Amino acid sequence: MAPSQASYAPSLGKLLKSLNGQTLEASIESFIYLLKRRQIKGDDCADATAHLLRQVIAKSKWSDVDQLLTRVQNVGSRLAQAAPHEPIIGNIVRRVMGLIRDEASEDRNADDLGSETASDIQSLSMNAPRPQHPKPAPIASRPQTLTTMPSFHVSKAKSMFNLLSVVDTLDSPVTGASTPMSQAQPTSVSALRSEVLDGINEIMDEISQADDQIASFAEVQIQPGDFVLAYLPSRTVERFLVKASARRRFTVFIASLDPPQASSSTDPYAALRKKLNAGGVKMISIASNGLMAYMSRVNKVIFSAKAVYQNGGLLVDSGASVAAQAAHAYSKPVIALGGVFKFCPEDPSDEIAGETGDSSSYVSYADGSKVDALEVENTVADYVPPELVDVYLTNLGPQTRHHLASIMADHYKPEDVGFSLIPGEV
Repeated sequence: MAPSQASYAPSLGKLLKSLNGQTLEASIESFIYLLKRRQIKGDDCADATAHLLRQVIAKSKWSDVDQLLTRVQNVGSRLAQAAPHEPIIGNIVRRVMGLIRDEASEDRNADDLGSETASDIQSLSMNAPRPQHPKPAPIASRPQTLTTMPSFHVSKAKSMFNLLSVVDTLDSPVTGASTPMSQAQPTSVSALRSEVLDGINEIMDEISQADDQIASFAEVQIQPGDFVLAYLPSRTVERFLVKASARRRFTVFIASLDPPQASSSTDPYAALRKKLNAGGVKMISIASNGLMAYMSRVNKVIFSAKAVYQNGGLLVDSGASVAAQAAHAYSKPVIALGGVFKFCPEDPSDEIAGETGDSSSYVSYADGSKVDALEVENTVADYVPPELVDVYLTNLGPQTRHHLASIMADHYKPEDVGFSLIPGEV
């Protein structure tokens, strides 16, 4: 039997460290490999996508905005197709494409301002008052008039030459004004690259700080004496509960798919239990199939969202939809935690609940007769309709369903919404 290679499989940390030491195409293939094997998922997909697109901007050769957008779109399409059940990848790619459009638009506005300034100078030169020469006083008739003298013709020619020279002098700065603009094209590309990279760094900071910013609202959402049901708490929910335990005393029901085993040495929430107990918060583990028995005591239900869709629906861990339906039946508020980078400007797909995972935890593949007789599917994602969600708690604060459209409009461009549907090869 071949040894398991799980411990030798590349992780997010190894991937990020290897980005600078390998070619761009090798980095893309490594990320796609990890996505297909589901070794990077959830919030890690957003972080890895931002890092990879930063390498695309820095290492790719492009001479204009359209080439850069096409490059980012093609790479984003490959990533989205490798993990169709991770809409968060498409969100980050859209954010980067919108960032490129904004920075390019600012550069064009600056160029237009320079053109308007040049036009104003030209307009001033065209409207500049011409030198006015007083008319000579009438001269009495003489046998030989001034117009017939040779010296008058020379003076008149010089005067006309000087008048034309004044006009040429006024026009000359406008004639040469376009030369620096054309010579500054490489500098403009370099400046755009730098500005886009700075914008991606801000997106990466937003991703890394989202959990802490969401946790800062914990004291407002959780009151002393509350009974809180946390379904399959993620890192975001755990940090939220720990932050609330600093000044609140409450009870937490942790609902998990497997029945609680007090004697088990592999408690997945042992670290969370220790932190909550240190803050005086009591934690009780319950099985997901028995949460209805506790729902009457619960004050609110909290879980993390994998994605927030345009209509307000959520992509969540399997079983969270049952908890949301139970809370709705008992009129208990449902709070969904998720950063703004999880907001997906698309309608939910019909294949949301079609993602399945490893079913060996339910049926042992060592028992050949059961494997042949049964077909076991392990659904790993559920869809929660918007009418079951009361509060969307983001890094920008609590939001209602009616405010989601304005938030998405501030973070995405309409022309980038359907990019993942366009197949592309780099």
